[in-house]
Amino acid sequence: MKKIGFLSFGHWTPSPQSQTRSAADVLRQSIELAVAAEELGVDAASFRVHHFARQLASPFPLLAAVGARTSRIEIGTGVIDMRYENPLYMAEDAGAADLISGGRLQLGISRGSPEQVVDGWRYFGFAPAAGETEADMARRHTEVFLEVLKGEGFAEPNPRPMFPNPPGLLRVEPHSEGLRDRIWWGAASDATARWTAEMGMNLMSSTLKADESGEPFHVQQRKQIEAFRDAWREAGHEREPRVSVSRSIFALTNDLDRAYFGADRGSSDQVGTIDNMRAVFGRSYAAEPDVLVEQLRADEGIAAADTLLLTVPNQLGVDYNAHVLESILSDVAPALGWR
Repeated sequence: MKKIGFLSFGHWTPSPQSQTRSAADVLRQSIELAVAAEELGVDAASFRVHHFARQLASPFPLLAAVGARTSRIEIGTGVIDMRYENPLYMAEDAGAADLISGGRLQLGISRGSPEQVVDGWRYFGFAPAAGETEADMARRHTEVFLEVLKGEGFAEPNPRPMFPNPPGLLRVEPHSEGLRDRIWWGAASDATARWTAEMGMNLMSSTLKADESGEPFHVQQRKQIEAFRDAWREAGHEREPRVSVSRSIFALTNDLDRAYFGADRGSSDQVGTIDNMRAVFGRSYAAEPDVLVEQLRADEGIAAADTLLLTVPNQLGVDYNAHVLESILSDVAPALGWR
């Protein structure tokens, strides 16, 4: 069995070819797609976060709205860029959204990816401390966030408060018990995957990875997952960790599928440079269901993960994306033992 979810990049553009022509469109359709996905039996609804872009950005209003409209599906992000985040304010927002959903948040966070503007986090009021890199700043914000999520008091109470306080030091409210165990880190390298395990976070591995051996993407990803799990055991954490991978997978079941994605047949890994890092980008999958089953059976990264996030073309609208998800659930997943 494997959890299967979707990951929406949340693009919108004022084009007649797009079903999401405004920020309002993409927000409302994201909620509707999560509702439709839950009805289909999908396990997770996850959303990308990018600033200064015509994409989804501030995640917590969306997560809270999805949580209020659904009852079972896991709700997450892939990923929140921690360079931009006030960790205490984020803990309040995350706690509130998690309580609204009944404890279903699965928050993916990370150092972030290249953004639309230069050093965009500076406009949000953040800057690395002396001797820090922006990646160091993201990890510092993360460490504070994780500590606050434990729910322990740390703030000195006012001796003459407006309202009565409970005894002792105060914590950020609202606090959602268990959320600390549902934080994921998006790791590109094996070393970062090991750090993720040491910090007690779940691992989120995408369709991009540092090219550390020249092997096919899915093989390197499987080895990254193994490194994460080894480090988790060495750290002595008591709970079992979770691991997700994301893929672009399209079952070609009708003429519209073939028109949109037929050209992706025979897709292969690509190697390039991102943030001065040599990276390998995983292939897309597009084929008839029986062919797709055999292709996916050979993907070592998917096999090693407990959760698969399907990237969806959100600009094609809710109905088409629900069809994409249903095709995988009904025509592909059972043959692979995922359902």
